[in-house]
Amino acid sequence: MGGKMAGIQLTLMGETIKQRNLPTTRYQGSKSKIVEWIWENIKDIKFESVLDAFGGTGVVGYFLKTKGKQVFYNDILKSNCYIGTTLIENNDTRLTDDEIDFLLHPHPDINYPTFIQDTFSDIYYTDEENRWLDMIIQNIESELDDFYKKALAYYALFQSCIIKRPYNLFHRKNLYMRTSEVKRSFGNKATWDTPFEKHFLNFVDEANGCVFSNGKHNKSLNLDVFGVEGDFDLVYIDTPYISKSGVGVDYLDFYHFIEGIVNYPNWKDMVDYQSKHRKIKHEKSVWCDKNKIHAAFDQLFKKFQDTAIVVSYRSDGIPSIGELTRLLEKYKNTVKEVRYGEYKYVLSNNNSDECLLIGTG
Repeated sequence: MGGKMAGIQLTLMGETIKQRNLPTTRYQGSKSKIVEWIWENIKDIKFESVLDAFGGTGVVGYFLKTKGKQVFYNDILKSNCYIGTTLIENNDTRLTDDEIDFLLHPHPDINYPTFIQDTFSDIYYTDEENRWLDMIIQNIESELDDFYKKALAYYALFQSCIIKRPYNLFHRKNLYMRTSEVKRSFGNKATWDTPFEKHFLNFVDEANGCVFSNGKHNKSLNLDVFGVEGDFDLVYIDTPYISKSGVGVDYLDFYHFIEGIVNYPNWKDMVDYQSKHRKIKHEKSVWCDKNKIHAAFDQLFKKFQDTAIVVSYRSDGIPSIGELTRLLEKYKNTVKEVRYGEYKYVLSNNNSDECLLIGTG
């Protein structure tokens, strides 16, 4: 399948390679709308390799891949690592029409579990949709031996799950928002009610169209950032955000259902059954703890002090931009602050400046 996105041209070692536009994303905190602004502010730094330390949607890493950089994507969530594998590490593997067709239908020789049907009834999706999810996950695991093909299928499934959710999140039990016959001032009920199969086909098509090689050995990692080893010319840091009121963005809380999908055999042991929306049990991250985040940033800057460091953050967050600047100045000779201007985030009532801190020397 060829992908529907308009092509741009990437010139690499004298050859022109057809490359696709950025993948679409509805992930909280995505930098897709400002990635070109980020590039304009870092392109004059001399770097060939880059670590996208908190990779998330993969948009920044993917964009840097289109610029011919060797990209090391990292994210502590296994599901996000699959995204990085699909968009950044994968150079040439795509799903075929026959493989896609196999994934979309039940097969008599496959035994289908019912974990999602049994555990998530009336929480996120309808009973029929839950049955479909149990089926396709088992088909992916049964049919796709190639890891890149498996990652691509999961990528399309993640996007399909997210687009059918009010707020694009899994932070509360709210199927009723889709199914109630009421007048709505937000969201897109037609999108929510579009069959999973149609969304999946669209996202497979898009993901297949994103696959390309930039001639570099790119890699997707699934590590705590402090466990990442290697020599990089530049490290891009986009940590979870803590608001000025001290509330942190916990991505595992927001996307626990997606994380459960790629841990399907062990999912039942990961669930907090006391929670109405069946979230995954986990410890609070230092990046969501206002009492620990200053020390975490200091440790992170120290770890990568021998590379150029670029930090994305918001002007109204904790730590403050001034505090981050002072921490970065401990390890870099020159620290420059650049502001995008007021930028409205989804689910945020506040306008704030998107900031880049660029540490070099």
